[in-house]
Formats: sequence, C-alpha cells, structure tokens
Amino acid sequence: MRRTGKTLRRLCGLTGALTGAVLALAVTAAPARAGSGGAGPAWESRDAGTDARFRGLAAVSRSTAWAAGTKGTVLLTRDGGRSWRNVSPPGAGALEFRDVEAFDARRAVVLAIGEGEASRVFRTDDGGSTWTETFRNTDPKAFYDCLTFFDPRHGIALGDPVDGRFRILATGDGGRSWRVLPGRGMPAALPGEAAFAASGQCVVSSGRHDAWIATGGAASSRVLHSADRGRTWTVAGTPVPAGDSARGVFGLAFRDRTHGLAVGGDYRTGQPSERAAAVSGDGGTTWTAASRPPGSYRSGVAWLPRSRTTALAVGPAGSDLTTDGGRTWRAFGTGSYDTVDCAPDGGCWAAGEKGRLARLTSR
Repeated sequence: MRRTGKTLRRLCGLTGALTGAVLALAVTAAPARAGSGGAGPAWESRDAGTDARFRGLAAVSRSTAWAAGTKGTVLLTRDGGRSWRNVSPPGAGALEFRDVEAFDARRAVVLAIGEGEASRVFRTDDGGSTWTETFRNTDPKAFYDCLTFFDPRHGIALGDPVDGRFRILATGDGGRSWRVLPGRGMPAALPGEAAFAASGQCVVSSGRHDAWIATGGAASSRVLHSADRGRTWTVAGTPVPAGDSARGVFGLAFRDRTHGLAVGGDYRTGQPSERAAAVSGDGGTTWTAASRPPGSYRSGVAWLPRSRTTALAVGPAGSDLTTDGGRTWRAFGTGSYDTVDCAPDGGCWAAGEKGRLARLTSR
C-alpha cells in the first residue's frame, strides 16, 4: 500500500455556505451514525472525470482544493468541486503523485514517490499552467513518501530509511530548491521500519518549526518529533499495532504543537485493525489508545478548523468523527476515501480511489 499510487476519482464537493464554526457546531451537536438518517456530517461527491486514485490532497478553502494521484494526475477546483481542471505536469503520466501542498489557488508543490529517480518534486506558480521540476532523487536507495510546509518558504519531505535512518529533504525557498539534511540528528530506524505514502500525512507540521513523522512496518509503530524543522528528532512509541509491513501509523494531524491524532491499522482488506487510533496531549511525547477507535483501518485524519475537539478520519471502508479530541470515534459513512484535509475557512475535503473527491456538508 505504501508504494501504490494515490488515486482520486471524485472530488467530493462540500456545498452550502457553512463556515467552519457552524459546521463544527453541527457535527458536534448531532453526529450521525452510518445509516441512522439523523442530522450530522456527510460527504457530497462530484465526478471529476478520471479513474485516478488520489492520495494527495490540499484544501485551500471551501471553494479551492488540489488533488494529486496516480498516472501523474493533478486536479484543481476553484468552484467548490462543481468542476475540476486537469493541471497535470506535462510528461508525468508514469509518475505516482502521493502528496500535494498548496499555498493558494496558484501556488502548489507535488511529490511523486518511487525508487530512485521516480521520487520527484514539482512546483507551480500559475495554477498548474506550467510546472518546474525542482528535485529528482538520484540515490537508488532513497524513496520519498510525503512532504509538509511550515510556511510558504520552509518545508521538508520524508524519505524511508537509508543506511538505517529516515532521510529528510528540506527547502527554504518554497520548494524551488531542496537539500538533504544531515542524518546525525535522526534516531536509528527499527528493522523493517518505514513510512506509508497512503494519505500525504506520514509527515505533518504545526506552526513554524514543529514536525512529526508516522511509522510502521517494524515491531512497533512510532512517532518522531522535530522542533527545529527537521534537523533533530525525538521518538515515541504508540499503541497502534505494528509488527508487520502492512501495519502501523498511517496518518497524523496536529491542531497545534501539543494536541495530536494518529490513525492507522492494517491496510489489507479484511484484516482486523484493533486500536486503529491514538491521541497525544503533549506534542507526541506520549500516546494513548482511543477508548473507542474506528472500526477498521484509517489512513487519513484532519482536525476541523476552529474546533478544539472535533476531527475526521477516513479510510477505504468508511469515515469517522470524533467530538472529544480523539478519545472516541463514530462512523458516519461507508464510502472509500484515502485522505482528508480541512481549510482555515472550514472547508473539508476527502479523496480516494476511482477518482473520488468530496467536500463535507451537514445533512
């Protein structure tokens, strides 16, 4: 799963003029269970006209979002998902885009994953009309998984362990140029440990300096934290089960430098995923298993803006909502999504297989 492309076929549109505060109030007051028919959140999807699988997603606002996926596909909507424009980089059809970070409707950075030169970074400053390849991996042992930005200039990309340590690529000019950071500040990786390029959330950030890495595949799942933009890292274990190359923490979300959520499990269809979510209240130093986690594997997670307690989680088997900061989760849909992201104005989007793209609404 970690090395299969992220496809996004339908960008689910979130209709209505609900603000983030109103939506958070609605879903907090009346979260619906799947099939209950009651009031609560729901994904409203639109057909984007592609069968790509989208695992990269960047929510700019209720009207604007970017999606990146298989077959070198990048899509952009500026009208709340009613229409999607194919803005894919020319000649990228063989690449697997797994992450996209957008600053607005014109500026975005996308990451392609894969062994050696398949791992690449592109940047656009004109809404995808033109793209510049700003990084191409030349180390045959390196494999980059996801990226995050602290601000419009400073960002990092995460690569799987090379010579026993996760590799960090850094930019100080908005993704126009990149450099590999020294590995001396990175703790040693466990045997078999890696990151999952499943939702663009294996490395996330909050504020101007803090970043976190999600891992799996080893005897235990871990979260690494940096307070200096990736130069040095500390590490903590999580209760999300690992012990297999298909299990671990797949996605992280921090609403500030203290409060974090982790989701994951076993991505293989039909396999149990007990303790598929965990919560941290100390910046990722310690993690506690959710007392009522999602019922199956989840790959993406996002906090609702302007809410201290409400967040969303998605996976191939459905979506869940928490209204108590991640301690308990309730299912509200069975549609297949790989990733989720919320914009500062309250617009929340999801994306997944067979071109699925959606925006959150309240019913």
